[in-house]
Amino acid sequence: MIEPLRLAFEVDCAPAHAFDVWTRQISRWWPADHTATGVPGSRVVLEGRPGGRIFERTPAGEEVDWGEVSAWEPPDRLVYWWHLRRDRADATEVEIAFRPRAGGTLVEIEHRGWDSLGAAGPDWRARNQGGWAGLIPHYLSATATP
Repeated sequence: MIEPLRLAFEVDCAPAHAFDVWTRQISRWWPADHTATGVPGSRVVLEGRPGGRIFERTPAGEEVDWGEVSAWEPPDRLVYWWHLRRDRADATEVEIAFRPRAGGTLVEIEHRGWDSLGAAGPDWRARNQGGWAGLIPHYLSATATP
C-alpha cells in the first residue's frame, strides 16, 4: 500500500474563514503554475455541494475538470476526488479537516488513493507532495486577509 500524503498546519483565523478561503475563494490563492491550462486570468471554481465540480475556467470560457466534491460539511470538513491533469478514472481522494484551535484553525490534509494508479502511483504521490508544498504558502497568505 502506498501511504497517503498527510499534512497539517495552523492558520490564524476561525475555521469558517479557513474553510471559505479554501472553497469559495480558491481562485484568489490558487497559483497559475498549478493549473491545467496555465492561461493567465483563468479562474478555479469549487462548487460547494456533494457532486459539485472543481474546474478551471479560462477567460475564453473553456472549462477543464479537476475533480468532484464528495463530502461538504462546512466549516469542518471537505472531501473531493482529484484528477487534475489525469483521467477521471485515475482520481485520488483529498480530505481536508478544519479543526478549531486557540486563536486559529488546524488544517489537516490527507491525500490518498495512490494505489489506484498502479505502477505510476509512487511517482504521482511524489509529484503531489511537491504540489502541496507549492500551494500551501499561497493559502496561508490568503487566510491572513479578509
